[in-house]
Amino acid sequence: MAHSSYSFIDILLSSILALIMLGVGLSLTSSNFKNLVLFPRPLIIGLISQIIVLPIIAFTVSYFSNMSLPFKVGLIILACCPGGTTSGILTYFFKGNVALSITFTSINSIITLFTIPLLVNLSLLFYCSQSTIIHLSYLETIIQIFSVTIIPAAIGVLIRTFKPGFAQKAQRPIKFLLIVALAIIFTIYFFAGRGSGGTGITLKEIYNILPYALLLNVLCMAWGFYIGTISKLGTRNSYTIGIEASVHNTTLAFLVAGTLLHNQDMIKPSLIYAMFSFWTAIIYSIIVKKINKTDVFSDFQT
Repeated sequence: MAHSSYSFIDILLSSILALIMLGVGLSLTSSNFKNLVLFPRPLIIGLISQIIVLPIIAFTVSYFSNMSLPFKVGLIILACCPGGTTSGILTYFFKGNVALSITFTSINSIITLFTIPLLVNLSLLFYCSQSTIIHLSYLETIIQIFSVTIIPAAIGVLIRTFKPGFAQKAQRPIKFLLIVALAIIFTIYFFAGRGSGGTGITLKEIYNILPYALLLNVLCMAWGFYIGTISKLGTRNSYTIGIEASVHNTTLAFLVAGTLLHNQDMIKPSLIYAMFSFWTAIIYSIIVKKINKTDVFSDFQT
């Protein structure tokens, strides 16, 4: 497998995400994770949705769209990818179940090392009448997951355990300074040209892909919250599953489409999705908080 090249923007983004996950860890204690072991239903329901339901939703949207075949496959690749670090960040800001989010992302990232090749090959065979044997670099992907998500969050938990006073004081400045930095990075990705670390995507391609990418985002978000609600997991857990279902790891989608399949067009649905999914997740968060009758940055009532 060819190794993906990382621009300065990619490295800067990963560094910012790692710092934010450190801030997320500062808000957690070991008891948060202990509760997941004792009450695993939210985790199990969320994993089943991610692995089975979300690819079905993406395939349905792609099948009835007027997008080109590479764009259709790219949308399915995106849906097969797990939630990314951004989902944990948003869950942290809006007082969702952060321990559930981090555990969900970590476990699902490992599972999708095996499910992504299967589902991508099936979509290639269906749409393009071709089968490409692909596999993910397990070591490289696991290192990425640990270095950007798990290790910084674990360091934050340790600081919270041994220096609780410092952890509480550090949370607020880290939260607001880094979210501004994250927004700047996403803006650069969208508006800058390829030579400057941006996507270089055209307006015509945006208009073609955007409606279907947005539809996928809304359907995944609605499904996550719905399945949590009918399963009686509580608003906080239902909200978290909705975030995990709709904020995907677009970096992994770039790796699959660009490095493994060598198809730049298949990357573009993920590029567009990354530009708006952060903001639609914020809107979703505000709506759910209103439904729960709590302030935007306050704890859920249920």
